[in-house]
Amino acid sequence: MVVETDATSRASMSAAQALRRHALSHGKVQMMPKCAIRGLSDFADWYTPGVAAPCLAIRSDPSLVDRYTNRSNTVAIVSDGTRVLGLGDIGPEAAMPVMEGKALLFKYLGGVDAIPICLRTKDPAELVRTVKLLEPSFGGINLEDIAQPKCFRILESLRAELTIPLWHDDQQGTATVVLAALINALRVVKKELGRVKVALIGMGAANVATYRLLKAEGMDPAGVIACDSRGTLHTQRSDIEQDRDAHAEKWHVCCETNVERVHGGIAEALRGADVCVAFSRCGPGTIQPEWIRTMNRDAIVFACANPTPEISPHLAREAGARVVGTGGSNYPNQVNNALAFPAIFRGALDVQARTISDDMALAAAHEIARCAAERGIREDYIVPRLDEWDVYPRVAVATAFKAQQQGLARLTSSWEDLYAKAQTTMNEARTATQLLLREKLIPVDS
Repeated sequence: MVVETDATSRASMSAAQALRRHALSHGKVQMMPKCAIRGLSDFADWYTPGVAAPCLAIRSDPSLVDRYTNRSNTVAIVSDGTRVLGLGDIGPEAAMPVMEGKALLFKYLGGVDAIPICLRTKDPAELVRTVKLLEPSFGGINLEDIAQPKCFRILESLRAELTIPLWHDDQQGTATVVLAALINALRVVKKELGRVKVALIGMGAANVATYRLLKAEGMDPAGVIACDSRGTLHTQRSDIEQDRDAHAEKWHVCCETNVERVHGGIAEALRGADVCVAFSRCGPGTIQPEWIRTMNRDAIVFACANPTPEISPHLAREAGARVVGTGGSNYPNQVNNALAFPAIFRGALDVQARTISDDMALAAAHEIARCAAERGIREDYIVPRLDEWDVYPRVAVATAFKAQQQGLARLTSSWEDLYAKAQTTMNEARTATQLLLREKLIPVDS
């Protein structure tokens, strides 16, 4: 009871501090000039009458918009607020702090200018139409915190219709970092992806995408048991089959996995598994230690619910898990999609990619894993920390290069030039923030 009271007290203090700091700065992002303003005469070029020249040039050749404007470095963060991290359907206004936070990470980690756009609609068709209308103003679109199953249809529809990179971070970003973490975790325990048994706990957007990406990497679907809130997935799940048009991805998992038709819940899914990837209900207690004990030796457990993992890392380790990761920064092995999306968009934007393919995500995952491996992986270090700045330009270049190899890039460049551009852009973003702090142009509370 004392531990629970202390945890509640810390959470209350943290919430109060977050509210105070958000109110102090009125949010987290702003727009700043990027052109020289030495005096009033400069506005003759930046605005009227000089601005007519780039306007007319773009009218003659619309592709010049990326040369004469900031469009090629601008991403829209689009959400309807129906599945906000750990909070659920809280609406578009309440989703804004999260989208601003995403924009902050885009800029600070990737040098990408991102604009939060929260829409007052829950209609997938209306959301798709709105994003298509926004395309002329943005170099890329990041979908965020949209409930499933509509998030799958929205992503699928827009990827087919847009000519700019589109990314659903809750799906693709999460899956990318899970793969990176799993590559190195398997190295630590000396197991192979194609031969392990995997339990996927929670079958929302994150784990559905994780399943797809791990399968593309070589995971055997026959060795997978997935579990949602109603139990394990298999071909006898009539509730999913009857609604398989809406839940096509989950039904696909039912048909490909769990060849022994294991029934039950999380406990049954974990029995005999080598790997647990959980994006389920917040813990503690969603996953019990005794269930971890039934996993195979040298088990890997990723308990990624936010803000509280399904099982605390120390309990998972005590129960026999050798490598444990969570979604939180307060534990080692943070499986955080912030390692992926700022750099992946940086790479996609720098070559003006037409889309972000699964192969580009795979390339990014391998580069993230490689960055950690070069530093020396161990049980408590399987992915880089967010403050290991050299990771981001490397992931950007890996993404850009894969886009070039796949014929998805409008621009081509060498590895050296891409790296120099990405590194410079990212460093400038962090340096600018520190400059604003030094000059006291950003408020700091005591």
